Amino acid sequence: MAIEIGQQAPEFTLYDSEKNKVSLADYKGKNVLLLFFPQSFTGVCTAELCSTRDNIATYNAANAQVFGISVDSVFTLGKFKAEQNLNFPLLSDFNKEVSTAYESIYTDWILEMKGVSKRSAFVIDKEGIVRYAEVLESAGDQPNFTAIQEILAGLN
Repeated sequence: MAIEIGQQAPEFTLYDSEKNKVSLADYKGKNVLLLFFPQSFTGVCTAELCSTRDNIATYNAANAQVFGISVDSVFTLGKFKAEQNLNFPLLSDFNKEVSTAYESIYTDWILEMKGVSKRSAFVIDKEGIVRYAEVLESAGDQPNFTAIQEILAGLN
């Protein structure tokens, strides 16, 4: 069953690229933007996350914490974050539990890879309620950042 607008966001705890535990519950009182992405160092993922980096002031102005989430290891995410100078945390869903909970996982992806995060975006408000949900079937597409920014602006 897909994540729906108006429902409580599934809770999670993951490690970030600095090997710190990060829980969604720690961000109650702040808007959150979750960006699931298939794999570090790929063209569309790099473009998406670098665009988010370049627009971080927009998310900060909306009192929003941005998180990138993939099934890559914390080590891969750390190298990717450093190389791209990303200014928001990347979280490792190496065990695929959060991608699964958010219905954002490919059973089969390219090159016979299984269990890779689908590109998707979720806006969660200060009370933990999902206010925007977009799960893309094509990894070549990017989320609708105009719609995301409009939703976030309306939550302040």
